[in-house]
Amino acid sequence: MKMKKMLFATAAAALALLGPASAQDFPTRPVTMVIPFAAGGPQDTIGRIISQRMSELLGQQVVVENVGGAGGMTGSKRVADAKPDGYTMVLGSVGTHAQNQTLYKHPLYNVLTDFTPVAYLAITPIAIITKPDLPVNNFKEFIAYAKANQAKMQYGSAGAGSATHLACVVLDSTMGTKITHVPYKGTGPAMQDLVGGRIDYLCDIIATAKPQIDGGKVKGIAIMTKERSPVLPNLATTGEQGTDVQAYTWSALFLPKGAPADIVKKLNEAAVGAISTPSVQERLVQLGATVAAPNERSPQWLGDFVKSEVKKWEEPIKASGVQVE
Repeated sequence: MKMKKMLFATAAAALALLGPASAQDFPTRPVTMVIPFAAGGPQDTIGRIISQRMSELLGQQVVVENVGGAGGMTGSKRVADAKPDGYTMVLGSVGTHAQNQTLYKHPLYNVLTDFTPVAYLAITPIAIITKPDLPVNNFKEFIAYAKANQAKMQYGSAGAGSATHLACVVLDSTMGTKITHVPYKGTGPAMQDLVGGRIDYLCDIIATAKPQIDGGKVKGIAIMTKERSPVLPNLATTGEQGTDVQAYTWSALFLPKGAPADIVKKLNEAAVGAISTPSVQERLVQLGATVAAPNERSPQWLGDFVKSEVKKWEEPIKASGVQVE
C-alpha cells in the first residue's frame, strides 16, 4: 500500500511539473490565426502584418487561415468550438464580436461567454466609396443621388453582418433610403465588382479603400468618423459635409473560452510586441489604422470593451429594422 501511495505521489508530482512546463514552452508547433473573412480584405491585410511579427516573437509560425461566411461568424464559430490550448485564435472585429449579436436572429455564438479575450490591436475608420462613373463628387451630391435613384442602386459588403454591411445600414437609415444590399464573401470580391461598375458603392474600411482611391479606380466620398484620416487628409468627413454618420471597425485577438491564463498572457505579450514594433506600426498607419493605446492592450480591457461595443451597436441596429436569419 505504501509503495502504491509513493508511486501515486510521484506521478502526481510529475504531472504538476509537466503542466507549467508545457505552458512555459508554448508554442511548440505553429499557431493558427483564423481570419473570418476572405483573403484580400482589410482584416486579412492587418492580420497578416501582425501574424508575421508574432511568428518572430513566438518562435513558431502563426499561420493565417481565411474562413469566410455568415458575416464572419463561420470562422469565429470554428474558433469558439476549438480546443482551448492556444493553438487556434481568431482575429475578431466589431462585426464578428459586437454587431452580430444583435444583427442576427440566431447568432452562432455568444461573444461574451464563448471566447477568451487576448489583445485589442487597432481601430480603423470606414470610408464611403463609389464606382468611378457614379455622377457624384461629394457626400451632399451622393445623398441627393441616392434618394433619387435608390430603386436601382446597389451597395456591396464583405458579407451580411460585417462591419462594412452595418456601416451602410446606418448610412441607409440616415439618408432615409432603401438601397439593395449585395453581400460578398469578403471585401476583396466586393471591391472587384465596385471597380468594374457592377455595384454602386461600398462602405469600406480605409485599409482597402485607400489604394483604390489613390489609384483613381473608385471615388472617395467621405470618411465616416469625426476626424479626417491622416492617410487621406483631403477626404472630408461626413460631419464636415453636413450629415454626421459614424462607422468603424477594429481588430482584436480571441481564443476559445477556457484558455489557460498563462497561454493567454504569452499570446497577449506577442500581440502587444507586434503592434509595438515600429515597422509594424508604420505599415498599420499607412493602412489608416490607429494602434491600440498602451492602456487598451490587456485581455481585461478587451473583455470590458467588447461588452460596451455589444451594447453600443444594439440600439442603431434595432432602430434600422435590419435582422438576418
